[in-house]
Amino acid sequence: MYFQLDNTDGNARACTIKTAHSTIQTPVFMPVGTLGCVKALDSFDMTHYLKTDIILANTYHLYLRPSDETVKSLGGLHGFANYPNSFLTDSGGFQAFSLSKMTKQDENGITFKSHIDGSKHYFTPQKVIDIQYNLNSDIMMVLDDLIALPAEKERIALSIERTTSWAKKSIDYHRANQKKGIGINQNIFAIVQGGIDKEFRKLSALQLTEFDFDGFAIGGLSVGEANIDMYDTVEFTVPYLPKDKPRYLMGVGTPEDLIENIERGIDMFDCVMPTRNARNGTIFTSFGKLNIKGAKHKLSDEPLDATCSCHTCQNYSKGYLNHLFRSGELTYFRLASLHNLHYYLDLMRQTREAIIANKFQEFKKEFYQKREQ
Repeated sequence: MYFQLDNTDGNARACTIKTAHSTIQTPVFMPVGTLGCVKALDSFDMTHYLKTDIILANTYHLYLRPSDETVKSLGGLHGFANYPNSFLTDSGGFQAFSLSKMTKQDENGITFKSHIDGSKHYFTPQKVIDIQYNLNSDIMMVLDDLIALPAEKERIALSIERTTSWAKKSIDYHRANQKKGIGINQNIFAIVQGGIDKEFRKLSALQLTEFDFDGFAIGGLSVGEANIDMYDTVEFTVPYLPKDKPRYLMGVGTPEDLIENIERGIDMFDCVMPTRNARNGTIFTSFGKLNIKGAKHKLSDEPLDATCSCHTCQNYSKGYLNHLFRSGELTYFRLASLHNLHYYLDLMRQTREAIIANKFQEFKKEFYQKREQ
């Protein structure tokens, strides 16, 4: 992986990442394509309308259906989904944790029941890497021991112990395979855990940065803690991460969360929020959120956001989107998802321009002022 720090403005960073499939400029928001597909959208939408350079797919889901072997036989994720740019694949640890009530961790991995048919499966650090080899993702996440918050200190300590142990097994396995010609163009990121306890976060970061990972993620946040606790934890943790490698905050979040965490030094984000909210009728705009279900939009000939250049805003009115939503038309899901993702991606592009110009604080101030109108 090629990584370049283009500029800093305070702790905010503008970086360039190059993988085998694309050049990614940060800060970057990665749309979530859990099953190799961003819900309601296709690869033409992602490359032509949204111009994404990277999306996220999920190891757990693709392993269960259609199977990682199937994806491999059909050209890996890039061929399977006809998406030419980069994929990041999550390790599946979060899904094994969140989707199954019958999950059990031990020192070697995670046993879980499939949410599809109840069958039992066992993820080890090495197995998760093997699955991601089959998927041929550009960035692979290691298996980590994710826990819900709040948690007892003893459980957090065990989580860190397992996460570090599994990370070492993952990096050793991957580097050994690369020497054999396997996964040469695939990169591997570690995941810092520790809840909102600063000493545990420091311990986890210091342990993981001893290993030669291509990038580092902060995981285990946005799982029930207050926003200010998330921000404080990120602010405390970032200084313990390398300056010359990407920093990824997993599963976050609102537009405000992105701006706040960019200010604290984060480069990469993912979240289902823009697409899930779109499907439920919540639209993100430069001036805050709007509920397209509202009767006040029924006769509106205005776009969702007058400042937006997305396909939806350039062609359709609030009145039409209101009609589609109330009628249960599937076209609504596509048009609303296109807008919400465009808003997130354009917000990242604007933020990068502000960092490059050393005007991040002015940009942040204007970002919040628009929401007060």
